[in-house]
Amino acid sequence: MIDKNNIQTVVEEWLKQGDYYLVDIEMTADDRIVIEIDHADGVWIEDCAGLSRFLQEKLGDELGDYELEVGSAGIGQPFKVIQQYRNHVGKEVEVLQQDGQKVQGVLKAVGDDETFVLTTKEKQRLEGKKRPVLVEVDKTLSISGIKYCKYHLNFK
Repeated sequence: MIDKNNIQTVVEEWLKQGDYYLVDIEMTADDRIVIEIDHADGVWIEDCAGLSRFLQEKLGDELGDYELEVGSAGIGQPFKVIQQYRNHVGKEVEVLQQDGQKVQGVLKAVGDDETFVLTTKEKQRLEGKKRPVLVEVDKTLSISGIKYCKYHLNFK
């Protein structure tokens, strides 16, 4: 049986060749190894095939009867690692908070302490105005304090 740490070591060796980073390695009960990688400029099919070949060369027989699947982190999938947050600074994201409330806004900054700043628009009553107006508000959130954050697909 192959060890997840061995796979991770080999994957990280390949990742050093470029600006790629590891998002996730999952070993399923039905003998599949699913590896997700990402890159600031996206991942091409050739990249996934290259990593797959590299793993076959390095691990060979250790992979045995496992089915190997190498892919990129999906564009509409929740972020799993801090680097994904950093790559999406300046872009619109959707956050599901622990209380079930969804918030959309622009990812403004990501801290080293696993917090991020989200700029949202909220209705507020301003002095001298009869009706509430939309104002930009910065919210600092903790990655561990939310259910998920993902890139907001906007088809407008």
